[in-house]
Amino acid sequence: MKDKTILLGVTGSIAAYKAADLLRELQGRGAVVHVIMTDSAQRFVSPLTFKTLSRNPVLTSLWDEETNWVPGHIELSDQADLLLVAPATANILAQFAHGLALDLLTSIYLATNAPVLLAPAMNGKMWDHPATRRNREILEERAVQLVEPATGDLACGYKGVGRLCDTDQIVASVEKLLQVVVEH
Repeated sequence: MKDKTILLGVTGSIAAYKAADLLRELQGRGAVVHVIMTDSAQRFVSPLTFKTLSRNPVLTSLWDEETNWVPGHIELSDQADLLLVAPATANILAQFAHGLALDLLTSIYLATNAPVLLAPAMNGKMWDHPATRRNREILEERAVQLVEPATGDLACGYKGVGRLCDTDQIVASVEKLLQVVVEH
């Protein structure tokens, strides 16, 4: 993972706070991490947290300053070795599956040729909904990788599937995916 550029998308889930630990683990393995936060993610965790930990600007808007003449989302998507979204909400799965470019993160997804890894986190009813299942199928058909959510106590008070899986599991999936890319 040394010197690999990972774009870490953080979406609007209570699990957004766990992305800070994920960022630290990725950096500890030598990755250069750039964080992209959705508006909803910023309601759970401050961009300052990720800026401090990553030592890079945190991008929060499609309208962030452009570098030279290249729009920031195009430049970032060109630099990426991997786009990782953790946590990935049902909303972001739907937007990715249907090619919607409504914000910076979805625009980067559409612009990148890098592998994409999603670590979903949501209520189990949302995870099991037919629309979400179909969106997962569409994404898998496009070679998007998913790290299955864990089972346990959910923030909403339910028990069941939907928790963001452990950081170690996400990091192992990142390493495996980057290794496959290097071998090809």
